[in-house]
Amino acid sequence: MSTELTTLLNIKHPIIQAPMFLVSNVAMVKEAMKSGIAACIPALNYRTLEELRDAIKELKESKVEGGSFGFNLIVNKSNIKYKGQLEVICEEGCDFIITSLGSPEETINQAHNVGIKVFCDVVDLKFAKKVEGLGADAVIAVNNQAGGHRGSKSPENLIKELVANCNIPIISAGGVGCKSDIDKMLSYGAEGVSVGSPFIASTEANVTNEYKQACVEYGANDIVMTERISGTPCTVINTPYVKKIGTKQTWLESVLNKNKKLKKWVKMIRFSVGMHAATKAATQVTYKTVWVAGPSIEHTTEILRTKEIIDRLIS
Repeated sequence: MSTELTTLLNIKHPIIQAPMFLVSNVAMVKEAMKSGIAACIPALNYRTLEELRDAIKELKESKVEGGSFGFNLIVNKSNIKYKGQLEVICEEGCDFIITSLGSPEETINQAHNVGIKVFCDVVDLKFAKKVEGLGADAVIAVNNQAGGHRGSKSPENLIKELVANCNIPIISAGGVGCKSDIDKMLSYGAEGVSVGSPFIASTEANVTNEYKQACVEYGANDIVMTERISGTPCTVINTPYVKKIGTKQTWLESVLNKNKKLKKWVKMIRFSVGMHAATKAATQVTYKTVWVAGPSIEHTTEILRTKEIIDRLIS
């Protein structure tokens, strides 16, 4: 399966194992590279810059021909660690960076100086053209089937629109749980796919067995949008607890988000609270009972090794 993505990253299959907060880790990425795909870890999965540096060194030592690795950076002001993370990644080196939730200009400039490619999350043509103008190497087209923070357009409509108007590769994110899904995205014009939710139920994932088992037991019809985690709509499994607490933001959050002077600060605080809640279960919305996932868990029927999940995607 040769595409522009396989050429860009020197991989065997046009698949990126998507970066997932708290889920992705070095063990998963190593197995992904051995299977001939690319894999990405959120830089925020590491508490300190030294932990991030150590992870990069370990992955560089484990890299094999036909696989590649990268890191995801939240590039807006809500991520106070961003500049330090970018500096460490550029110092140590990796194959690519995926940027999310902000302007990628600084990341593109610094990464390109050291030979690192930059792919940018986008949800529409406006932002795709903007990051193309800034020098992005490809765009990650986040559609309405993605897990976590998703777009509003269907995979077909988004991919075809971007392909028709952009001159850089389009990588589709969302709605891929099996080989036929990949074939479908490529038929729309995508040069590859970014796949996340199917890997939650992997033996290597850093989450509880309860979370993994939920991805096995629930399906596409059990995915709902909630505003209760980071303040931004996010897809989660509709467990009894989610039904109990509801999916809408509180009245206070709603009022504050409408205040132009406070909106930016509210978003920053809400993002911080959401990340803390996910790791420490310190708020009323706890990570143990609010599980982020996308509808592609429909194809997840058992907990498998990362290699076995990739085999299912490519065969």
